[in-house]
Amino acid sequence: MDTLTAFDLATVPLREVNSALHAPGLTGDVMIANPAGAHNVAVGVDAPIRVTIDGHVGYYAAGMNQQAEITINGNAGTGVAENMMSGTVWVRGNASQSAGATAHGGLLVIEGNAAARCGISMKGVDIVVGGDIGHMGAFMAQAGRLVVRGNAGEALGDSIYEARLYVRGEVASLGADCVAKPMRAEHLAELADLLRAAGFDDDPTEYTRYGSARNLYHFHVDNASSY
Repeated sequence: MDTLTAFDLATVPLREVNSALHAPGLTGDVMIANPAGAHNVAVGVDAPIRVTIDGHVGYYAAGMNQQAEITINGNAGTGVAENMMSGTVWVRGNASQSAGATAHGGLLVIEGNAAARCGISMKGVDIVVGGDIGHMGAFMAQAGRLVVRGNAGEALGDSIYEARLYVRGEVASLGADCVAKPMRAEHLAELADLLRAAGFDDDPTEYTRYGSARNLYHFHVDNASSY
């Protein structure tokens, strides 16, 4: 039977909690109560455990996650799941800017809205946002998939590489070298799988795919104004 380990950040220092999460051989479920907007909660976890943070967190929660399933029952500050490698980070509320920044793998789900630069420099992570995202979403995104069920702000996908973006709502503007692309059968299937993994059952045909026009891979004087 899985064990349950509980911590109350109202009485236990965060350093002690994070140290316990890094202990070799940790298994089962971990409950963290009263985060009260603390920063760096559950960072650097590298174990196949389930962590529930019952409340709002500050910046860089669940950063560098590997293997763990981390659920935040509230809102998250800047850089949630930053540099995540694997596992799942699930935000039940909204996320501030730079959600999933530089993340290499795993799945980040934000049920509410995400602010500016969601998925900045993403390197293989899958991100599903239930609401809207702010400006500069997927800026310099290199690999992975970003799904936005709502609207996207200005300069979506600016200087994008090979990440794939799916947006159901309106896009305020596209960034340099980001263009709309056809939704072929494989993209519809891929999107359906991502939505299902995040608990949504939208019709994939309602989405538009965006990606790189591949004009900025190499410097060309005709594109100088776009750099």
